[in-house]
Amino acid sequence: MSILRRHAAENDAAGELSTETMQALTGSRVSRLLTPRPYGGQQADLRTLTDVSAQLARGDGSAAWVGMIFAVTNWLTCLFPHQAVEEVFGVDPDARVSGVAAPTGTARPVEGGWRLTGRWSYASGAPHATWAALGAMLTGLDGHITDQALVLAPASQLGLERTWDGTGMRATRSDTFHAEDVFIPAHRVLSVPAASQGVHVAPFPGEALYRSAFGPMLILCLAGPVLGLGRAALELVIEQAAVKPLAFTRYARQADAVIVQTQIAQAALQLEAAEFLIHRAAAEVDEGARVDRPLTMAARTRIRAQAGYAAQQVLQALQTLLDTHGAGSFSASSDLQRIWRDANTAARHAGLVPAIGYEAFGKSLLGNDETISLML
Repeated sequence: MSILRRHAAENDAAGELSTETMQALTGSRVSRLLTPRPYGGQQADLRTLTDVSAQLARGDGSAAWVGMIFAVTNWLTCLFPHQAVEEVFGVDPDARVSGVAAPTGTARPVEGGWRLTGRWSYASGAPHATWAALGAMLTGLDGHITDQALVLAPASQLGLERTWDGTGMRATRSDTFHAEDVFIPAHRVLSVPAASQGVHVAPFPGEALYRSAFGPMLILCLAGPVLGLGRAALELVIEQAAVKPLAFTRYARQADAVIVQTQIAQAALQLEAAEFLIHRAAAEVDEGARVDRPLTMAARTRIRAQAGYAAQQVLQALQTLLDTHGAGSFSASSDLQRIWRDANTAARHAGLVPAIGYEAFGKSLLGNDETISLML
């Protein structure tokens, strides 16, 4: 984490991860966290991923986000047929798969597979990826849509346009992949509706990790870096409160003021609440996979809502912490403003939008079985 923290400001200013940061991520084998042991992976679980990415985010939010994306998209790759898994990890155990689930491409059928065309924005870590899992609408010969899928393509066969210019998470290089009539073999296609229901080819049928619920796995992992950023802010504000005066008062140290003590306590409890929800939801996903018990729709909608709610608790804690620290939080040299920008950007990922989760969960509680998203 010290390497990440040392390069965080530099990464943010440059808009990309430094060579040293990428070497640290590779050396820690974060990308192997959820890949199978036969390919040199650690084959951990969702709780471990959320904890690791939260820890990394205490050093650098962008690095944590990229590491998390590679880890979870590598897991996603393991849901494809065995031939595809072998092509990715059998050739390179350190393969890094970036991904964009939004179906902004189309694939038309040809002999032996599909021809892929499209553009996929917000591909975090794209310049460092060796493969990409991209969302596409599959069509029939008549051009009508037949399915929504994820397709695997070597990054070397895709174009990459530098389009990411976010205010936060600046170093994630969440750029745009593009393809024009790229051939995708049939074994490198995964139906999203089928996968969301747990119906897919299972290269590792005896391994619990690859039975994990599709939507909850891909949503809940996003909350880990956000939580870590909140923890980093709390640590910084507590550290500075011991030496920073409270302006226009008699307090030579913020730490001696009751209002600061109260605000610190409130923020810490909000972060604990977020952590509790994330851990509880991750445990439910991991246990369901372990005992081979598919999560009910009620459980999946609740987990989606919990992920968004937890992220909002972190943002509220951050707001309190910046109010406590004062205007200095927004100095260009302050780590707090970078943390604030990173967390506010990450928490607005489509998977963490709270209103969607609340609606899905509310429908479930009221007995309405309408499905508003495949990411449940």
